[in-house]
Amino acid sequence: MGHNCEQPDSHSLWSGPDPHGQAALLLVESLLHALIEKSVLTASEALMIVQGAAEVKAEIASEIGDTPVETEKALSLLGAIAASLHHDI
Repeated sequence: MGHNCEQPDSHSLWSGPDPHGQAALLLVESLLHALIEKSVLTASEALMIVQGAAEVKAEIASEIGDTPVETEKALSLLGAIAASLHHDI
């Protein structure tokens, strides 16, 4: 659990999204890790949240006009966040 909430794994954030997306991902990942460190959420609960977001993204991607490449990129980013949370379990 020694994950620094101010600096989540950079590999999950810095390759791809626009600057607004990068900031949003950094904020969300940092928030999840901070909630885990403060025992508000367990790492398993946080992982379930990210996995749920990935499931929703996969379900609605075509409805919102995402290309397969865009969908895969979004799912990859969510997967990287899930991997960083998995280390805390």
